[in-house]
Amino acid sequence: MLGIGLIKGLSVTFKNLFTPIFTIQYPDKKVGLLAYSKHINKSIFQILKENPKIFLMGIIGMVTIPVKIDQFPRFRGNEFVWYDDRCTACASCAKYCPLGIIEIVTHPAGENMQAGENYAIDKFDIDTGRCMFCGLCVEACPYDALHMGTDFERGNYSRVNLVLDKETLTSQDKNPSSWFRPQFESNEYNPWEESMSNSKDAGRHEKPSYQKIKEKWVNKRKTDG
Repeated sequence: MLGIGLIKGLSVTFKNLFTPIFTIQYPDKKVGLLAYSKHINKSIFQILKENPKIFLMGIIGMVTIPVKIDQFPRFRGNEFVWYDDRCTACASCAKYCPLGIIEIVTHPAGENMQAGENYAIDKFDIDTGRCMFCGLCVEACPYDALHMGTDFERGNYSRVNLVLDKETLTSQDKNPSSWFRPQFESNEYNPWEESMSNSKDAGRHEKPSYQKIKEKWVNKRKTDG
């Protein structure tokens, strides 16, 4: 019968018109006076007394409050967390990257010559503009120096700004994801509630000291001899 399809379509529209809204306004959403009062934990009369303008905006539902999106600790954002003092410049992360987006440049540091010279890191760049965030580089890191990050607000108008260089990785906040890091989950670490600035807490085992590397090298030579 003519018009039945139209009626069915409108019935779906009217049905969803009065159901709860799942879409949120990010990063700020507009709320009414009661929601704003609950958000700042103040009574409506206090709002009226302290800020009449906000009170009037709240009446018409035009007050904005920040939105906090609940994320799982293993969420992988479009960034990385790097602990330079845990890194040995072995370049395992760069070797295992399927897209070749990690660039590492080193030079001989003039240390630990007897056991195999250590290298200082001049450049450590990750091009997140080409990254598919598979996490293979994180799995390959032998000393848990590299971690997936949790930040997802790194949008830029220039692709050059999507490259995370050594200075950026060193200076940024340390909120590593617990993805492929079982020690984080066992310690109930939540990157959305706290940061992990201490590199010792970031690994399952410590980066060996130069003395331990030397002893291992000497003992191996004795065994081989």
